[in-house]
Amino acid sequence: MTVQCGGSMVGALIGSTQREPQVVGKPSTFMMDYLANKFGIQKSQICMVGDRLDTDILFGQNGGCKTLLVLSGVTSLSMLQNPNNSIQPDFYTNKISDFLSLRAATV
Repeated sequence: MTVQCGGSMVGALIGSTQREPQVVGKPSTFMMDYLANKFGIQKSQICMVGDRLDTDILFGQNGGCKTLLVLSGVTSLSMLQNPNNSIQPDFYTNKISDFLSLRAATV
């Protein structure tokens, strides 16, 4: 059984079906695998962008993608640099609008 709903609904579904759901949300790689296969994209060509280490960045890492942490959301620079933090993105930036100043590389 595949469930694509919020956590509050999971208990009701388990109770009514007597089956455990398959988690497809972050940090499970289920959705990343599906999208890569459907669109013929190598996961090494994908960069997961997010503001949470424990969901967004972990999701990208588990899925074999590059990761970019945006520090304008949940995770702060001090949280990222904390010695107890074991999740490290490939890249980080202060805000998503930093992308506006990037130029595409010519191939």
